[in-house]
Amino acid sequence: MAEASEIRRSMYLLLTAVAVAIAAARVLGGENVLEPSRYTPPTDGYSANPPDPPRNWPATRPDPTPMFSSNDKSRFATIRALVDENNYSIGKRVYADGQNPKAFTDEGIIAEPQYKSLDIVLRPLGEDAHGPQSREFYSSKPPLMPTLLAGEYWLLKKLFGWDIKRDRFVVIPFIVFTVNVLPFVVYLVLLARLIEGTGQTDFGRLLAFTAGAVGTFLVTFSTSLNNHSPAAYCVLFAVYPLVRAMQEKRDMAPAGYLCCGFFAAFAATFDLPAASFLAAIGIPLLISRTKNTLLFFLPGVLVPLIALLACNYAAMGQLLPAYSEFGGPWYNFEGSHWAKRGTPLGKGLDFNEEPTTVYAFHLLLGHHGWFSLTPVWFLAFGTLVSLGIRSAVDVRKMFSKPAGTGWTPEVFAAMTFVVSLTVFAFYLSRTQSYNYGGNTSGPRWLFWLIPLWTLAVPPAADRLASSRGGRLLCAGLLAFSVLAVFYPAANPWRNPWILSLLEYTGLKRY
Repeated sequence: MAEASEIRRSMYLLLTAVAVAIAAARVLGGENVLEPSRYTPPTDGYSANPPDPPRNWPATRPDPTPMFSSNDKSRFATIRALVDENNYSIGKRVYADGQNPKAFTDEGIIAEPQYKSLDIVLRPLGEDAHGPQSREFYSSKPPLMPTLLAGEYWLLKKLFGWDIKRDRFVVIPFIVFTVNVLPFVVYLVLLARLIEGTGQTDFGRLLAFTAGAVGTFLVTFSTSLNNHSPAAYCVLFAVYPLVRAMQEKRDMAPAGYLCCGFFAAFAATFDLPAASFLAAIGIPLLISRTKNTLLFFLPGVLVPLIALLACNYAAMGQLLPAYSEFGGPWYNFEGSHWAKRGTPLGKGLDFNEEPTTVYAFHLLLGHHGWFSLTPVWFLAFGTLVSLGIRSAVDVRKMFSKPAGTGWTPEVFAAMTFVVSLTVFAFYLSRTQSYNYGGNTSGPRWLFWLIPLWTLAVPPAADRLASSRGGRLLCAGLLAFSVLAVFYPAANPWRNPWILSLLEYTGLKRY
């Protein structure tokens, strides 16, 4: 594989510096702000489209916080509970009368205004060790990530005496920085190396890297503790040794197999549908390199999966995560946001009941579209289709134990395409979750696919680089991708620009 030119190395360095500085600034300067447009004004005849459901402007100034949504509040509640209270419970519901399920008081972390969250579950009646007088609240988010980060908070507390409640503008940004920004540096360094072997022209390579640095929602969500950004980083870390070996036409070293298995499984612990990626990587390796896969790849897989199951059991006394109970009694307790489904209160995006075809359109090309919000993916799509069509011969060769790992660019493109289709179909099958991930600026459930699609950009961009019109088209696609990334300037948990435009014009409203 040819060495990168001096100009490309310089551009990779400068773009990495810019992207990381932007992400760091968003984290270090992040604060949840109240936006008047999101609150119901008095009836004055001027507001034709008040927010739905209605929101009331607070009568007094709320405490400032660097947490942005129910999503990260739920995770930080678990982190705080583990270190400060030595358990996974983030609160409890205490009943004045065990026979009256509506006479209760909620206590603990989750009852504090800063930690109010929709992403909580309540242990059903009859399953709580404390008896009928109280029931425990837990985060609905898988506990492995908060457990790991609780270790970081514990260390900060022991070394510096920092408290996550009192020193929240130090502790919370510090944790988010280590999760979202530091891995982003490594991500960009590795991405540049892979793009060097994927593209053929300066234009195609630099377009792909610029998109990866500032043109995806990984930058948007750098300010918020979420599971999608780490999942995306893990996907790239998993494919890095595989793609490098593929580009250099050699087999992976044992450490490469171990790294590939560990990070592919780790990605699945952050985003469950990434299990399809784990299978799509592991099965071909098992076919073409059975011994190394069993000796090194498989042990790497088992570590994060066992850790996830252990944390699930420690937290809730069961192996499956809390969100496996969605729609059941863990979620549908008195006062739960999710219990509104099917009632007059069940309004808005969280309770969207669009036909599957409409949801599929908006998830691909509409207001939360994978392509409409990141149109540079049209280039990647062209690559995936053209290479994937030619992959059949290489897939068959895997059964004959070919040289190297058995992977080729055509097989890798086919894998990316099949995994993407599988994930898309998975979300189309979840009719109770047609909410696009809630109030969010992009299709966040698909974010972990970002590195795979970024690697598919250069070949298509290479073909367009030979003409001025082709370069202008690529620049336009990149520009609109960057627009979507930076549109939600204050908070990533806001509507995409396309939905805001549709709401403003009255064409669409949830």
